[in-house]
Formats: sequence, structure tokens, C-alpha cells
Amino acid sequence: MTSKLFPILLLSVGLPAVQYAQTYRVVLSRKDSIPIVFNMQVNKQQWVIQNAAERLKVDSILQIDDSLSIDMPFFDSRIKVKKEKDGIMKGYWYKGTTAADAVMPFTATPGVDWRFKASKGNARYNITGRFAVEFTRPDKTKRFSVAEFKQTGNKLTGTFLNPSGDYRFLEGIVTGDSLMLSCFDGSHAYYFGAKIISPDRIVSGGFYAGLTHFEPWEATRNANATVETSGAMMYLKEGEDRIFFRYPDLDSTIVSIRDDRFKGKVVVVQLMGSWCPNCMDETAFLSTWYKQNKQRGVEVVALAYEYSADFHKAAQTLKKFQQRHQVEYPMLNTGVTSSDPQRTEKTLPQFTPIKVFPTTIFIGKDGRVKKVHAGFSGPGTGSHYEEFKKEFNLTIDQLLKSEVN
Repeated sequence: MTSKLFPILLLSVGLPAVQYAQTYRVVLSRKDSIPIVFNMQVNKQQWVIQNAAERLKVDSILQIDDSLSIDMPFFDSRIKVKKEKDGIMKGYWYKGTTAADAVMPFTATPGVDWRFKASKGNARYNITGRFAVEFTRPDKTKRFSVAEFKQTGNKLTGTFLNPSGDYRFLEGIVTGDSLMLSCFDGSHAYYFGAKIISPDRIVSGGFYAGLTHFEPWEATRNANATVETSGAMMYLKEGEDRIFFRYPDLDSTIVSIRDDRFKGKVVVVQLMGSWCPNCMDETAFLSTWYKQNKQRGVEVVALAYEYSADFHKAAQTLKKFQQRHQVEYPMLNTGVTSSDPQRTEKTLPQFTPIKVFPTTIFIGKDGRVKKVHAGFSGPGTGSHYEEFKKEFNLTIDQLLKSEVN
């Protein structure tokens, strides 16, 4: 019996193909038999999971004989498989949740470089563009989104924009009058299917997430469609203009917003969780930004709301998240779970309820709250990500110019 543990490396977008790697098609099996598929390249040292332009590099691989245990780099998520004689890997994906782990059967077939078969032939329509989308929740209420698609021949990529952020990098095809899109990032496993009845109208859609979640959806082309974010916002209560918090960092050192490191500086407070893919994208941005700008008199601090209220368990997951993104600013463990209905009252009682993760609070040099931003449009949204960065930097520039009264 032999074992080997490979080191963890970084997530990258646009990584070159893994040298001497073999391509696999992976199927995650839902309870309703709807498969969620993705592709990856594999060699002895690493897996590279592919979703459109994203390349998620996974190198924490423990091999014992023909069995593999793979620790996903960001989330409370792991894969355990056994490699069969024909090269097929079979096992399970385990995802941590607020309750017990969610478990999905995992099958990876080597030598398959397609995601979906063009079973209906060439695409009948081209749906490149922007669409207003209506989802129907399991309780029959409606929620609204915006989809942006890019289609070249049969190939389709895109994402859905929501008040909390986006569904990241989706990849798939249009074949005949049908569209199929999917992604897997270690936390979320998504499949979108639908029928296209014209270049401007998509119907009979199904959104499948994880083991059991399902929502019907439909969409209509609308170049002016916008994401309504007012319902995702949190606001200072009347008479409040400052916040106070005091929590341990991941090494149990207490950090307070009243500490000297924050006095007289512009402070960005990130409300996040290591379970949240949009928080992952925001952390990647903030980590790089902070290294480039901390000398300007700015600070960043994260308040984490994890699945577990146990400090050590939450800290372990957060440390993995912190190390992968090389985060240099403090990440504080609130000890309050993301699902706690009193999470705002227990941590930031000066505010109305926290609606979405991530949410970002901007504090001026005078210690007063100046702005709140809900959600995060990540790199999978293209131009929206670029617009966010411009707005973020403009806000910081304006706050740095402001005089302290």
C-alpha cells in the first residue's frame, strides 16, 4: 500500500492545458436522474476543472492504491473515488452544509472531451445577448434575473445575474431548439436546460442545483433588462452612522474595528462565508487589491458567517480559504452561522437584516458608514465585473479625498 499527498496550488482563469493530462467527462447524479456534467483534465499531480474560461486547479490529492481522496481548494467539499481497470473513476462528491453533508454519486470517464452531445444537430437559433429571466421557486413565488449568453455555432457560454451576484462560468451547447448549460466549482453543481422557440424567447426551462433543487424558468430577450437589487440591500437604522464589532481572527487574536490599525483610514468591511462562490470571487479581487493599495491608508477586514458555529471547525475551513487566496487582511470568525435568523442582530445590530452574501460596507476616515454594496459580479460576468472594479475604485478614491470633520 502506498500513499502520496500533493500540495495545494492556485485557482487560475485561462490556465494552459495540463501537460500530459487526460480529459475526463464527469457526471454528478441527482436523485431525479438529471445529470450535472463538467469536464476536467487529470494527471498524477493535479485535476483542472473546466468551466468556460475558468480553470479550477485542484492539487490536494491523496492516493492509496487505486483509491483517491480529493480535497477541493476553497469550500468544505471533497471527492472520493476508486479508479477501475478501464480508467473510469467512480465514487462520491461530499459537500458540507449547515446540516449533514450532501452526497452525490460521481463518475468520471476518460478520453471524453465533450460536455453535451449535439443530439439534435446544429443550433436552430442564435441567442447571443441579454435576456430578462423569470424563475419560479419551489413555493411558487417568482424571482427575477438577467441572463447573458454568447453563442458561436453550437457552443454556448454565459451566466445569470442575480441580486446576490452571478452563477459564475456556465458552459454548454445549443443543439436544434434546445440549450444545455452546466458548471461545477466545488461548492455548486448547476444544470440549466430549456427550449428555444425563437432568437428572442426561451421557454420550458429547468434549473437544477445540487442533489434535489429545481426551479422552472423562462426568458425573453431584453437588451435593457436590469437586476433589481433593492431587495438585497441592508441599511443603517435611523440614528445610526457607525458600526462596532470585536471578533477573533483565525488565530484567536481579538480584532476590533476600534483598533489603531483602522483609525483615520478608509475601511472596507466584507460580509462573507467560505461556502459562498461569489464571496470567493470577491475575496480574490479584494486580496489582490489590498496588496496593491494598503499603503494608501486603506484597510480591509472580513466578517465570516460559516455553516458551523464551532470556532475551530469554522476556522479550519476559513484558513484553507485564506491560504488559497493569500489573504493578508484580517478574516474574523463571528461565531454566527449564515443561516441564523438573528445573524444581523448578533453581529451588526446597527443595520437592517443582512440579505445576501457577500455584502460590502465602506467606512470613511471619520469612522462613519458611507456606502453599502450588496452582492458581487465576478469575472464570469465580463463587462459587469469591469464596471464593478471601476465603481469600487472610484468609491475608495472619493473616500480618501474626504476630510475628517
